[in-house]
This record gives sequence, C-alpha cells and structure tokens, in this order.
Amino acid sequence: MAALPHDHAIRIVPGDIDFMGHVNNAHYLTWVQEAVTAHWRKLAPAEAVARHLWVALKHEITYRKPAFLDDQVVATVILEKVHGARAFYETLIKRGEEVLAEVRSSWCCVDAETLRPARIANDIAEHFFGKPD
Repeated sequence: MAALPHDHAIRIVPGDIDFMGHVNNAHYLTWVQEAVTAHWRKLAPAEAVARHLWVALKHEITYRKPAFLDDQVVATVILEKVHGARAFYETLIKRGEEVLAEVRSSWCCVDAETLRPARIANDIAEHFFGKPD
C-alpha cells in the first residue's frame, strides 16, 4: 500500500534565525515534530487522537541547504511503516523544489492516560495508507 503524504507549511520567525543569518539547525527538529503530529491529527480517527500521544525516539537529519527568514518552506511527511507501538517516518523539508533537509525518524505511540507504549491497531494504521493498486 502507498503511504498518504502530508504537507505541513512551516512559518519561519525571526527567533529561528541564528548568528549566521539562516535558520538554526535545532529548529528543524521542532518542524519535524510539528509536521508528524499534524499528520497524525489529520488522518487518525478523533478517538485515536484523543487516546494516543507520540514521543520521538530517534531523528537522523541530513541538512542540504539553509533556510532563511522569508522562505516559503514545507515539510512533507510520509509514514513508512508501523510496527507495534512504533512508527517510522520520512520527512522532506523543502523550499519550492529545493530539498533543504531529509529526516528519518522513529516514534513511539503512548497511551495518553498511562503514558505507557501503546500498539497501533491495524484499523487505525490503515488510515495512513492508500488502497492497494
């Protein structure tokens, strides 16, 4: 099944800019977290969103080009797979067609009440993938 991508617009604010005049690399992690959680809220059923939270386990970022204050930037998120309580994502951060950063990340789903890892049921995971061809 093909994953359904999610585009998340990123707003660059003056506080994102570092002493070199471009977005500080640390802000990319915030962008990825915002994009992944927005993807979850958009595609998961409301009851699943209310019952589950996401915790980042790992990010691997490859920076390609800097971003600047007036740039129009979009993070495109694709859920690669779900395995138990874990989800594996790829996120491309782009300015137009230019790739600014590529991010591979893994996340753990936790129960919102107990804060313990929670398996993602197949019927919920199916909301993130298109129908097979």
